[in-house]
Amino acid sequence: MTTAPERITDLYPTRGATEVAVPRQDPVVWSDPDVTGPITAGALADYERDGFLAIDQLITPDEVSVYRAELERIISDPGLRADERSIIEPQSQEIRTVFEVHKISEVFAGLVRDPRVVGRARQILGSDVYVHQSRVNVKPGFGASGFYWHSDFETWHAEDGLPNMRTVSVSIALTQNYDTNGGLMIMPGSHKTFLGCAGETPRDNYKKSLQMQDAGTPSDEALVKFADAHGIKLFTGQAGSATWFDCNCMHGSGDNITPYPRSNVFIVFNSVENTAVEPFAAPIRRPEFIGARDFTPVR
Repeated sequence: MTTAPERITDLYPTRGATEVAVPRQDPVVWSDPDVTGPITAGALADYERDGFLAIDQLITPDEVSVYRAELERIISDPGLRADERSIIEPQSQEIRTVFEVHKISEVFAGLVRDPRVVGRARQILGSDVYVHQSRVNVKPGFGASGFYWHSDFETWHAEDGLPNMRTVSVSIALTQNYDTNGGLMIMPGSHKTFLGCAGETPRDNYKKSLQMQDAGTPSDEALVKFADAHGIKLFTGQAGSATWFDCNCMHGSGDNITPYPRSNVFIVFNSVENTAVEPFAAPIRRPEFIGARDFTPVR
């Protein structure tokens, strides 16, 4: 006699008939207060309150040069351009994003394993971690499009099957982030509320959403309420700076119409105690290069 697998409770319903905001059911910082790590107690408290942590220089200028050279190698590779892990800008036909860079490149694999990077993820999430997603984002000047407002967790829950908010992202700048070239914007404190979006998830939604979001997009009315309640923080900084942010932050970025490119490497760490199950609100899983099913801890 076989038994059916235990069904995991859906704490964050989304993609239904109506848009619904519910309080967060999970901690923001999962480690015990007395656990030491690279993040100070005061900075952890700020992260818990705001949902993000900005670091002026995570990697050195010499390291930035190494990672930028590797980024240029990746986006110049014709074979990778034809790979499904590369997302092409619709208008310019230039590469916008390359996924799974920690598997494509040993250089970026080393960055994932760097104690300055993975150590902070372990401290925030209170456990060993694995890479749920990695990518390089390229925002060349003169018209690269932005990313509309969204919560990453809404997508990762609905389409990848992450049960809980035990996931953290880090965006490491490889170029100068000005206040004009399409930088990251976050609504501080928005991570304390989950916004379940309206509308069903189309099959193979990722093929469209990686170029232009539709499913999982908040309504204008909800965004007005969030912005009025939390405000908007724009992140600027030199190459080598980094921003850690909670998976449920409402965030986005504008178009880059300046002459100055904006590129970054983006790594998503998930707790090994929060591994993906079947999608909560999508007909099929997304490909593994977008939502990993290899839960091997980063060592």
